[in-house]
Amino acid sequence: MAERRRAIEGQIVMLAGAQASVTLPRLSGLLDQTAQYLTDRRETYERQFERVDGPDDTSYYLANAGHWDHVGAQLGFDDRETDAVRRTHEEQFERDGRRMDREQEFEATLEIRDVVAMPSRSSR
Repeated sequence: MAERRRAIEGQIVMLAGAQASVTLPRLSGLLDQTAQYLTDRRETYERQFERVDGPDDTSYYLANAGHWDHVGAQLGFDDRETDAVRRTHEEQFERDGRRMDREQEFEATLEIRDVVAMPSRSSR
């Protein structure tokens, strides 16, 4: 079953797309494809990675550095597309860190981990 909503806000998608030079329609498609890939592997993420609960029913998984390179390769994305997807997840994580007054902690996490955002199970 597909997720009912994305973990990534629209404003974040626009910002990340501009930074990575990927058009909004293309990035939207990449994010949909990525969301399905992640959802299909949710149980693996639950077992393998630390989860951080964010606001608005978003869960973040703290994956190993280089995780997005692996996901991008699995999905056939080029480097620019992979970078755009990675940026959206990072930007959302940073925004939620500010909302939760955990900005420094979340920024430090990004120095050593790749962050994966997914809607929590309860928001499906």
